Amino acid sequence: MDFRSLVRGRVGWPRLETVVRELAARYGRDEVHVNFLTADNWLSTPMVIDDEWFVKVISRQNSMVHALFTTGRNLGAFSSGTEGFFEHFGTPLQMAEHELEATRQMRDIGINAPEPIEALEIDDLGVVVLEFLPSFRSLDQLDREAEVALAPDLFANLHRMHEHGLAHGDLRAENVLILDDELYFIDATNVREDGREDARSYDLACALGALEPLIGVPASVDAALSAYTIDELLAAREFMDFVNIRPDHDFDAAGLKGEIEKRAS
Repeated sequence: MDFRSLVRGRVGWPRLETVVRELAARYGRDEVHVNFLTADNWLSTPMVIDDEWFVKVISRQNSMVHALFTTGRNLGAFSSGTEGFFEHFGTPLQMAEHELEATRQMRDIGINAPEPIEALEIDDLGVVVLEFLPSFRSLDQLDREAEVALAPDLFANLHRMHEHGLAHGDLRAENVLILDDELYFIDATNVREDGREDARSYDLACALGALEPLIGVPASVDAALSAYTIDELLAAREFMDFVNIRPDHDFDAAGLKGEIEKRAS
């Protein structure tokens, strides 16, 4: 088994069929249509049931990979001069319960997110069920004009999370969905209570890193400054290099840091 096969953590069909049958029974369906989504499956097996429910199935292998990712992210935080602030959940069910709760918390403070349905354990697998958002596009699938127009909303929503004591922890273009010209946020991760100040700076660095390849350096910084102070951007600057070494980010970190420094002078 190669490394990529290991970390993908695929769940065999017999166990997935058990999950589908259990959910169909719980929701009063004799038959259901299942669509498996194309994804890397690092932390779950995602699928859509009856174009109504978005389901993530989390295995013990997925949980192990999450622990490895969490350790790597915390080491990166140490390299940025701060203590690690990411937390790992010990079981697949705990991972599912966290995602459900994070989604509920975002909705409670007025952030658009899929409706949380339930988290449960089926055949030693963690299962989280959310509302399926039909016909959505991710932020990086829009044209540049739309991306520029929505960029201030991205930072306004992020600022609202931070004002209410939340942090996203995994903000990427793929985790910002567009439906009817509205932003929806998914896949928030877990950060320690005592590390939230640094996590907010990290969130801001991630948002800038997600936007820069789409709309460029000056427009990204302009959008960030519509919701955050220059001092907050200077704090986020310290995480730019750490964020940029992640395989799911690729942006002009030097350009962003230089632009922030220029605005601060």
